[in-house]
Amino acid sequence: MHITGNTLFIPGATSGIGLALARRFKDRGNRVVVGGRRTELLEELREEGFGVAHIDTADPTSITRAATQVIAEYPDLDTLVNMAGIMVAEDWHTAEGFLSVAEDTVNVNLLGPIRLIAAFTEQLQSRPAATIVNVSSGLASVPLARTATYSATKAAIHALSEAIRVQYADTSVQVIELVPPVVRTGLADTARNPRAIPLDDFADNVIALLESQPEAHEILVDQVKLQRYAERRGDYEKVFALINGQQ
Repeated sequence: MHITGNTLFIPGATSGIGLALARRFKDRGNRVVVGGRRTELLEELREEGFGVAHIDTADPTSITRAATQVIAEYPDLDTLVNMAGIMVAEDWHTAEGFLSVAEDTVNVNLLGPIRLIAAFTEQLQSRPAATIVNVSSGLASVPLARTATYSATKAAIHALSEAIRVQYADTSVQVIELVPPVVRTGLADTARNPRAIPLDDFADNVIALLESQPEAHEILVDQVKLQRYAERRGDYEKVFALINGQQ
C-alpha cells in the first residue's frame, strides 16, 4: 500500500483507532471517507474535510446502501479499511450471560467485514492498485477469557485475511492485516489497562510501518508481538496467563 494518493473508506472511524488513522491518512494527502452511525459526529468530521457516509455495519441493508453512495460519490475509491468492531465482556455460565452479546459480536466483527468486502470487491478490483485493510487484534493469537467471542472473531479475521490474500493474488487488490495490541481507546476497559499504549503512539507507528513496508501482509507494532509470536516462541501459556491476569 502506498501511503499517499489513495481514496479510502473507513467504516467505524468516528472515534478511537479509526479516527486517529483517518486523520493521519488525510494529513498524508489521501481522500478519506469516514463511515459511522452517529450523525452528529459525521457532520463534525465533514467540517474537518472528510467525506462521510452513514453506515451501521451490523445491518446488511445499511452496508449495501452506504457502498452504493460511496462508490457513486468517490468512483476512484481504492482502499477499504474494516475498522468497526465491538468488544463486550461475557459470562458463559448461563445463556443469558453471553448468547446475545456473542451473536452481536459475530455480526459486527466478522459478518460486517465480510459484507463490506462483498459490497466493494468489484470496485476495488477495477482500480489499478487497491487495498483491503482488515483490523484484527493481538487477542486473535492469545485470547482474553472475559471477551471470548471478541477474541474468536479476531482470530477469524486473521484466518480470513490470510485466505483471501491468496484469492486476490491474481488481482490488483492487496490484503493487509492490521493487528493492534491493547490501545487506550473507549473500547471496553482499555483506558484503565496498564498495558495499553497511547492511541497517538499506536497510530503514528502504524503509519510509519505502512510507509516503510508497502508490501506488508501484517502491520505489527512492537507491543503486539508478545501475543502474535507467543506460539512461535513457545511461551503461549505464560502470555495467556499474563493477558488474563493469572500471574
